[in-house]
Amino acid sequence: MGGKHSFPRVSLSSDRVVLITGGNQGIGYHTAKWVAMMGAKVIIACRSEEKATEAIKRMNTEFLEEKSRGMEGIADIEELDVSFMKLDNASLKSVMTLVEEFKATGLKLHTLICNAGIGVHKQEYTEDGNEYLFQVNYLSHFLLTAHLLPIMKTSGPDCRVILVSSIAHRIVSFRLDEIQGKQFDEGTFDGLTFYNRSKLYQIMQMFSMNRRLADTNVTVTSLHPGVVETGLLNTFSGGFSGAGLRLLRCVGGSKTSFEGSWTTINAAVNPKLDGVRDVYFADSKSSTVSRQSRNKRDQKKLWTFTLECLKEYLAEDIIKDLEGNYTEAS
Repeated sequence: MGGKHSFPRVSLSSDRVVLITGGNQGIGYHTAKWVAMMGAKVIIACRSEEKATEAIKRMNTEFLEEKSRGMEGIADIEELDVSFMKLDNASLKSVMTLVEEFKATGLKLHTLICNAGIGVHKQEYTEDGNEYLFQVNYLSHFLLTAHLLPIMKTSGPDCRVILVSSIAHRIVSFRLDEIQGKQFDEGTFDGLTFYNRSKLYQIMQMFSMNRRLADTNVTVTSLHPGVVETGLLNTFSGGFSGAGLRLLRCVGGSKTSFEGSWTTINAAVNPKLDGVRDVYFADSKSSTVSRQSRNKRDQKKLWTFTLECLKEYLAEDIIKDLEGNYTEAS
């Protein structure tokens, strides 16, 4: 890194609580570690307690190594405050279990990083009957956010929801009738398109939520971490996308998982981003989103469809809090 900061090293209060999904590996691991090394309390939500425990142990080992080398910008603490909560995005019941577990702690919540996700996937449906990519990458995070927003609204100033999306959202259109993909069979289902669309839904969610959170202390931003060398990237190895990926790797265009975490870390901790909303970051800078993602008519369709998919898990009080004072005429 040559001493050049890839993201701001700031002092975070030990009272600042950050929840990150998928924080046990890849860019989520480095995001969780660095936010904790700056002093915050971090909760990593993932499927495997064993893998989370191993990740937390490794984080502390690396923290002590950095501390012994005199690394600047890390907190003067003996041990990182990182803990585990179980979450399986392929199960809406699992999301609700996490919500209740978090509520039971009595903690505030200042930053929610929706990082967990999967890449290109075969045609498959979750136990809830939803197309796999739609639920894992988008729907479960929406449900988690909806239930944690009331806590965030009472947690003090500068609370942030960060959606880890992808530049891939720019190359697809919104098709309400194809969200669940049940008109396709195994031979016609295009996993790449469904991945790209799941990332489009996140950008559309950002705009829709921010309209409803306009007068609150909570902001929603989104980002593209880059082409990052993780297990997820390997799911893009076939066809045209695979050829492009191989070329990108040859010219050094991909990032390590640590480099891929920089934009997320910046979005989570940069004090200059207090109050910033409706921004999509790439390389920690504001970038452009697709025209499709800004289409308010389609945003409304997605919002309505999402609430219908989650109606069993969204009580009237949660919907009321989620909608706030927003009306379509706002």
